Amino acid sequence: MSDNSIPETKKAIVIGGSLGGLFTGNMLRTAGWDVDIYERSEHDLDSRGGGIVLQPDVVEVFRRTGVDIQHIDLGVESHFRTTWHKDGSIQHRSPALQTQTSWSLIYTTMKERFGHDHYHQGKNLVEIKEHPDTKQVTAIFGDGTKALGDLMVGADGNGSTVRRLLWPVDEPTYAGYLAWRGLVEEGRIPEDAKELVGNFDFASHHTENGGSHMLGYLVPGEGNNTHPGHRLYNWVWYRTADDATLADIMTDNEGRERGFSIPEGKLRDEWVSKVYAEADEFLPPNFRAMVKATEYPFGQAIRDLTVDTMVKGHVILLGDAAFIPRPHTAASTSKAAFNAIQLAEALKKSPGDLDAALKAWEPKQLWLGQQLYRQGSGTGNHLMFHG
Repeated sequence: MSDNSIPETKKAIVIGGSLGGLFTGNMLRTAGWDVDIYERSEHDLDSRGGGIVLQPDVVEVFRRTGVDIQHIDLGVESHFRTTWHKDGSIQHRSPALQTQTSWSLIYTTMKERFGHDHYHQGKNLVEIKEHPDTKQVTAIFGDGTKALGDLMVGADGNGSTVRRLLWPVDEPTYAGYLAWRGLVEEGRIPEDAKELVGNFDFASHHTENGGSHMLGYLVPGEGNNTHPGHRLYNWVWYRTADDATLADIMTDNEGRERGFSIPEGKLRDEWVSKVYAEADEFLPPNFRAMVKATEYPFGQAIRDLTVDTMVKGHVILLGDAAFIPRPHTAASTSKAAFNAIQLAEALKKSPGDLDAALKAWEPKQLWLGQQLYRQGSGTGNHLMFHG
């Protein structure tokens, strides 16, 4: 075989088995690559139906990787966008057809498509070794196992270990507010809140002087069920909080410091009570009733992250490991899907030259990440700090 011959199969190591990693793993296979995904958690990931606005790039990944999108329900449609006054009257309503899906529906669909044989759980990355002579990369895990590949993809989210090891100065920063979140089974939606779902609405409320912004919509329920009566109502309530308050919120009911995300069932009772009390103070009656129908509210700090480069040798960052767009853009999941689609396309165009493929791939990804950062931070800061 001559030096310019194309190897039959190139090997990719994908760090992170959530949505970004699964998009990438499935898309790289369409480019003829051998792929293994390594996820730090020992268990299947679960966001219990947390809501996501379904974007075209996610549907495109499904289509390109062979998911039968004609015969599965991808989510729940909303037909209108409705903004509510504090007194419960409608401030504005306009037609706006879109589909809301759930994190778990995308995750289970992509994981089933990828299969289990090359999806490894309980793999905590601790070291990366690059081999300049062969241009390969070795991942070393906490259990002592290793993986060798031609390309390493850091798709391990906003707390990325790949980024910490090779991009140590690039860390997320707190934006000054958090998102309270909740999920209510459709059959448990109180009467006072049923107008939020009866007209197929994507609903919202915001205070004139900032500090509080609320939205909600229906998403698939248990087992990705989209049928009426079996769905979940997903609400997100943005509230400002200083650093000290955030640290208190993120200390769970067992005294464990959770950092920037407090899971369902872990929020301390005093903070659950405070969420209910502030619902009375800030929200319209329908949203107020929905929040109080939520037994276990949970929370997530809103953070910003941008990087100047997504490629270092044959290691790349992808999805939220590189850029964390604020949720007002509804683009975090679609950005990871776009990154994965474009990576596969670049590799197909330069099958024998990985360096050329990555050089061609990176600029558009950086541009998208920076655009979403500007859009999201501008929108979020206006809503939360200026009204």
